Amino acid sequence: MQIRIVAVMVAVSALGTLRFTEPAVPAVKLPLQELRWMAGCLEMRSGDRLVEEQRMDVRGGSMLGMARTTTARGLGEYELTLIQEKAGRIVFEARPSGQPTAEFRATFVGADSVVFAAPEHDYPQTVGYRRSGPDSVIAWIDGTTGGKSRRVEFAYRRVSCPGQKR
Repeated sequence: MQIRIVAVMVAVSALGTLRFTEPAVPAVKLPLQELRWMAGCLEMRSGDRLVEEQRMDVRGGSMLGMARTTTARGLGEYELTLIQEKAGRIVFEARPSGQPTAEFRATFVGADSVVFAAPEHDYPQTVGYRRSGPDSVIAWIDGTTGGKSRRVEFAYRRVSCPGQKR
């Protein structure tokens, strides 16, 4: 019995030396972190046409990406992209081959989709991505060109990035 009392006294006296702190505050989840599902490599094949898109994971408040379209004749077009936060908003900056840089602002960011818009841009005015299952992503561009609405979709499948085993 004495051993139990001594053990309880030791435990109670130890509590006096412990410092109780406020519960841990959860880390603030940055909106850009919501887009981590976009990182990796995607491709779309049709005949001899191959569209590839590769995007780096979030680091330093940015996601860098690149895309290219090739056929049996060689490189058709390419694009460099940057997704980052600017003034509290997520911005998608596209640098397509042979065209000036265009900046699109996120109008919707969800767990599995994102939509960027630039109403002032010639075409497209909207760029979007939607995760469709673990290995598929649907990307699209749409808007008005020459007074006509136009939408182009890219049904990508996730693939191993060069140098990685899947």
